[in-house]
Amino acid sequence: MDIKTTKIELVKAILDIDNNEFIQRVADFINKEKIDFWNELSLAEQNEIKQGIQELDQGNKVSYDSFLKKIS
Repeated sequence: MDIKTTKIELVKAILDIDNNEFIQRVADFINKEKIDFWNELSLAEQNEIKQGIQELDQGNKVSYDSFLKKIS
């Protein structure tokens, strides 16, 4: 069975179930499995973001207009 067929079969099975507790457990499981984008970033990318947040917290900001001039 391919993945699309398996997904369809799972949806059909879930639709046929009337047990609220079971449906909630399935929903909780699916929500836990969602990927957090932060974990998908490399360590270097995470560190750059953390550094940027620290700089902003320290008041080191650049206006949008000056940023545009810098990259143009």
